[in-house]
Formats: sequence, C-alpha cells, structure tokens
Amino acid sequence: MRRKLDFIDHQMISLLQENARMSLKDLASRIYLSSPAASARLEKLEREGYITGFHASVNHEMMGYSIKAFVTIAVDARLKEEFLEQMRRCRNVIECNCISGDYAMLLEVVYPDTEALERFVGKLQKYGKTKTQIVFSTAVEHREIAPEPEIEKAG
Repeated sequence: MRRKLDFIDHQMISLLQENARMSLKDLASRIYLSSPAASARLEKLEREGYITGFHASVNHEMMGYSIKAFVTIAVDARLKEEFLEQMRRCRNVIECNCISGDYAMLLEVVYPDTEALERFVGKLQKYGKTKTQIVFSTAVEHREIAPEPEIEKAG
C-alpha cells in the first residue's frame, strides 16, 4: 500500500527534480534536517519507489539527433512481445507507450536525419500500420511532475 507523503518528502522530491546532483548536505539544509535524517528519508523514498533514479538530461540535437518524431503503430497482437523487445533494444526509441484508440503503441524517437527515420519506420511495417509525425519545435520540454502536498482543509 502506498503511504501518504508528508510536506518534507514533497520538498525533497521537488528539490531533487530541480537538481539531482544536489549534495546531501545541501539537500538536508534546504529541508531543515540533519544529513543522516535526510539520507534516511531519501533511501526510504527510493526503496518505496517514489524516486526511481537519478539521471542527466541530454540535448538530443547537440548529440546529433536533429529529428524527433512520434510514431503510432497498430501492432498485431500476435507480434506484440517481439515488437516490445525490439523497441527496448533500439536506443533511438526514447519512449514507448501502450495507448488507447486505433493505434496500440506511441513511440517517441530521435534520429540524425529523415532518411534514418524513414528506414526505422519501414522496419516497423512488419508489426502493423504506422503513422509518423515529425516535431518542428517543442513548446514545453519534458518535465517532471511538481509534487504538491495534500493540504487538509479546516472544518
């Protein structure tokens, strides 16, 4: 069963989402706890699955991947496991979601050029019908949720 997070847990998560490289000492001082107390809370949040990891956010374009696209695919149910295994292995697939509607999967992919994207989409055809949308610009970058503590109402 999921426990209800308190105000300090929410603060800790928010601070780490802003800067996952924040030192434990700095984190502890910002939430007004000792370093050992902050460390114990952090370990508990990780153990319970509230915090699933720490990572660097990478600029795909700077890394040579100037094309971002969303690909929907109506995966043949008999091929779903094979399809998912292929998507897990393909490093250009940065996200794969099972969705509702006419298409079964939504992929977010990055490629260096449209030719490479076209080859990838061509290989997907064996799994089912696809639809591809190339991103021109991103108005809001991927961001983490802003945890807000539940405030009990008086009364």
